[in-house]
Amino acid sequence: MTTMNRRHLLAAAAGLALPWSASSHAQAWPARPIRMVSPYGAGGSNDILSRVLGDFLGRRLGQSVVIENKAGAGTRIANDFVAKAPADGYTLLHAAAPIAIGEALYKGLPYDVHKSFVSIASTAIAPLFLVVNADAPYKTLAEFIKHAKADPKGATFGSPGAGSAPHLTAELLLRASGAKGIVVQYRGDAPAYAELLAGRIDATLTAISTAVPHIQAGKLRVLGVATEERTPLYPDAPTMREQGLPSVVGYGWYGVLAPAGTPANIVAQLNAQINAAVTDAEVRRKAEAAGLQLRGSTSAEFSAFIASETRKWAQIIKSANITAES
Repeated sequence: MTTMNRRHLLAAAAGLALPWSASSHAQAWPARPIRMVSPYGAGGSNDILSRVLGDFLGRRLGQSVVIENKAGAGTRIANDFVAKAPADGYTLLHAAAPIAIGEALYKGLPYDVHKSFVSIASTAIAPLFLVVNADAPYKTLAEFIKHAKADPKGATFGSPGAGSAPHLTAELLLRASGAKGIVVQYRGDAPAYAELLAGRIDATLTAISTAVPHIQAGKLRVLGVATEERTPLYPDAPTMREQGLPSVVGYGWYGVLAPAGTPANIVAQLNAQINAAVTDAEVRRKAEAAGLQLRGSTSAEFSAFIASETRKWAQIIKSANITAES
């Protein structure tokens, strides 16, 4: 083969290689900003953690992570938006507990929590604390249950909304303890705490952040927490399990999902970075200030957790005959 022919062949080979190389480079992820959708409005704990995670991921991935709030309809607006987004790794959902509750509450959902998404990783839980008025005669969970059983009206719980994690966990507590009671719905935690401080309801089973000033002032008392283990957010609170009710486990939670079909390598990269974030001291400090306890997972673990939550709360919704507000 002549030198000229060899040069022609080498040039042709190089020409063939260039488009492949350019295409491969163009497909590198992430090549542009990533959108993370929060199912709540600005200023809430999900939004706060979304922004903290977005900053962390942006630094690690070399692309900005833009937080987009799509609040309403019990998180269904955001869930549906992400379910229908391109499965390219550029649209993520910072999902919340209602996504696992909605299947049993609403008919005709436009997405399937098990099929429309791929799980990336858990990010945090919002522990639920049993809080009572400090002037109440009961000082332990056992005394509270005894009171609820003895009172003809039973115990009255305040809840931030029908079908919410606090509502369902309160129903779970009543059924597990054999106590009587009703759960009264309010529009958020603050109105429920106002009623509790006024002595018009017996208890709330909600996140502790709103209650902390009143606890420190000696106006409210914590009787327990509905997590598997004691939480660093308020380690003095014994779990329901410790107090003889092992099945009473319930809390708000957050985690990242992507549209079904998102490439496995992108899922793996995001999982690794999110798990790095939840072990970061600064991320933890900001999360705990918002009343959240960070908790990572593998993709498979988070998927199994969502499936378990869906089954668990569907049983409570059915047995308590709970219907959605809208």
